[in-house]
Amino acid sequence: MRAILDATTILFASALGLVVEIVAGRLLAPYVGMSVHTWTAVIAVVLGGFSIGHWWGGRLAGPECDRARGHARLSWILAGCAAASLVAVPALRLAAPFLDAEGVSPLLAMLGFALAGFLAPSLLVGAVSPIVTKLAVEEAAPGQVGRVLGRLFAISALGAIGGTLAAGFVFLAWIGSSGTMLACAGCYAALAALHAAAGARRAAALGLAAAAVAVPAGALALPAYGRFCDVESAYACLRVVDAEPMIGRPARLLVLDHLAHGMNLRDEPTTLVQPYLHLADELMVARGLPEAPAAFFAGGGAFTLPRAWAAEHPRAALTVAEIDPAIAALARRDFWLRDGPALRVVARDARVALQATPPGPRFDLVFADAFQDLAMPVHLVTREWHRAVRDRLNPGGAYLVNVMEDRRAPRFLLALARTLAEDFAVVEIWVEATAQPAGRRITYLVLASGTPSPAPRITARRGPERHWARLPPDYVASRWRAADVPVLTDDFAPVDRLMSHLILSPEASGR
Repeated sequence: MRAILDATTILFASALGLVVEIVAGRLLAPYVGMSVHTWTAVIAVVLGGFSIGHWWGGRLAGPECDRARGHARLSWILAGCAAASLVAVPALRLAAPFLDAEGVSPLLAMLGFALAGFLAPSLLVGAVSPIVTKLAVEEAAPGQVGRVLGRLFAISALGAIGGTLAAGFVFLAWIGSSGTMLACAGCYAALAALHAAAGARRAAALGLAAAAVAVPAGALALPAYGRFCDVESAYACLRVVDAEPMIGRPARLLVLDHLAHGMNLRDEPTTLVQPYLHLADELMVARGLPEAPAAFFAGGGAFTLPRAWAAEHPRAALTVAEIDPAIAALARRDFWLRDGPALRVVARDARVALQATPPGPRFDLVFADAFQDLAMPVHLVTREWHRAVRDRLNPGGAYLVNVMEDRRAPRFLLALARTLAEDFAVVEIWVEATAQPAGRRITYLVLASGTPSPAPRITARRGPERHWARLPPDYVASRWRAADVPVLTDDFAPVDRLMSHLILSPEASGR
């Protein structure tokens, strides 16, 4: 029985530690986004907690730690894990006014949120395995120590694998990040109750067993555990914001994690509030958009432009590749998206979906509007992807890319333009010529095609009064040569490094 309890403790402690690590990234996303920088902060803090916990657990597993003391210490440590998991979500909300404030470095905010929510649970669970291992080794038969250690290490690895899979494929999709943290708290409390019972502490065992059920269930009613996301999918925290007070007409804004991704007007599907979508529409019309356009959209968001074109061009053939089915469902429910013969939604990664389409003239437009935090997904910026796009464009068709970048030193934008120039005869960068919000971050629209646009400036023919200008091609080429940026390939596409000056800037990231 002792061996079974030891194995069970190692298995579940390892699994729960990894569940908390996976959930940490999702819980931080509404505050600081989900990027390689966010995951670096989370992993560093969690591993730091494990390391300190292992050291502390080794101290607790001293010569005086017999089986009775071991059960007692494990019960209190696991109860501490339960408490730390329980308060992780409120801790993030308490830290938000200080870390999610104007002028705070995004890097500091990422580390601060990770420390506030996830150092304590990682430290405490890290102390479990040294105590369990010490007890198991001392009771091993002569010559069996190596076998016992190997078995416990294997069980620990198996638990970590199971926890990772369960968090990513089951818990986040079914009960959300906050619910998963409460479930972890309940499991930790149940393990604590087992060790209290094994140590003949019946009252403590009964109390912990009751707390394992009652405390997580009761915490759901607390304001700190109130729903932050309208929908939490496997990919993002989705929020619907009523935009009518901002523009005076029925409208809604979609927020993914911490960034706005689209605004739709209920009664005016062809009115495009966001300037870059307005530009995409005007630019394609200026280039001779046919009455029944064929277009492929990499990323759905609020489905703003596909919705507009489906309403204006009933005979169009519009394909939207949106990897997150929850986003498409939300667009239908809250953003007035209507399915019809002109619009087809594919629940696949955009690159996979496009490459599954046989090469040949098919699309008048391929539009990449997909983001991971501020950066584009790496596999949608490379030469290999661009060739797949080029091979499926009609003569005169265009590839458009929405890029959020720095106003002064847009290194990723320049690398993207250089990469596109390897496979397209024409590469244009468009910006809004009217007044833009202060700050470093602006939105560029990149066009790649076999034919140039007819004019270097565009004035909106409908909707808000706006003007856009094309940056001189020679100027753009001189900028990428001077910046010495790389050609982006599947083998080498350092998007986060090229954009680090923007992602880690308080001003540019919206703080």
